[in-house]
Amino acid sequence: MKWTKVTLDTTTEAVDLISDMLGDLGISGIEISDNVPLSEEDQKRMFIDILPELQEDDGTAKISFYVDEGREIDEVLHEVNAGLEELAGYVSIGSGNLMVTVTEDKDWINNWKEFFKPFRVDDTIVIKPTWEELEDYRPGDLVVEIDPGTSFGTGTHETTKLCIIGMKKYIHDNTVVLDAGSGSGILSIIAKKLGAKEVLGIDIDPNATNSAIENAEVNRLPVRTGSLMFMTGNIIEDDGIRTQIGKEKYDLVVANILADVIIPLSEVIPENLKPDGIFITSGIIDTKEEAVRGALEGNHFTILEVNRMGDWVSFVARRKGHL
Repeated sequence: MKWTKVTLDTTTEAVDLISDMLGDLGISGIEISDNVPLSEEDQKRMFIDILPELQEDDGTAKISFYVDEGREIDEVLHEVNAGLEELAGYVSIGSGNLMVTVTEDKDWINNWKEFFKPFRVDDTIVIKPTWEELEDYRPGDLVVEIDPGTSFGTGTHETTKLCIIGMKKYIHDNTVVLDAGSGSGILSIIAKKLGAKEVLGIDIDPNATNSAIENAEVNRLPVRTGSLMFMTGNIIEDDGIRTQIGKEKYDLVVANILADVIIPLSEVIPENLKPDGIFITSGIIDTKEEAVRGALEGNHFTILEVNRMGDWVSFVARRKGHL
């Protein structure tokens, strides 16, 4: 099926009024593109360490929308132009030019899969998408099959690799592991395959929890047996969750999240770590290295290692014996 996309050149001043006008015409799901600087509140909601680079705000904006196959495009354009002409009496709408393009309907959710191929984290750990064949298998390889679905975490990102390298060093047969922000479950699954005694993955997104359970089953790891479990919850804000999962229970906590989440996590996670337990953090852009270092050192941790890959930083820290 083909889709008709209409892009309108306008001004940031007129965006809200035009959006309302399009809604009145039965057009929904619009996309707005401009160079208006992000507010502090917007930045916090985005949960990213690298903000998009914007050009200087020149007051212009583009509004794009798609026209349903059953509607006549000429009729829609006529209605939109009439609405713009009326709004021009109240606000500057800019050029008001409308550009029409036709695009093929594609499976956007799954198209990325063609770029996700099996790869090696190191000499022995191999990450393989569930839909691909592994041609470069070597005796002794630890193979992890992953379908991230809508959850973050394929292992290709430097931050995930840094966590895996740290985990290999500190996990042994008796290690009890907490994966804070487990996403697709990749770190939990690897922890279990590395020989951890028990692993719990927790994420605030129930879709991530479901994805992690499915990935564990693909890797022939039984879930809900006590040795590998996943749950949904917010361990930063919910003291009840932290009590439920176990105080001073874990030998190792791994968190591949973001600096702005790791900082508040470092305040509460010592409750769940055993004395001298290990806290491996990653997902930290290098510009926030010192902020995370300060948070760790100020919350009962001694930093053992600082590892880097590209622009990303990972800390390995030990909980001090007494809180």
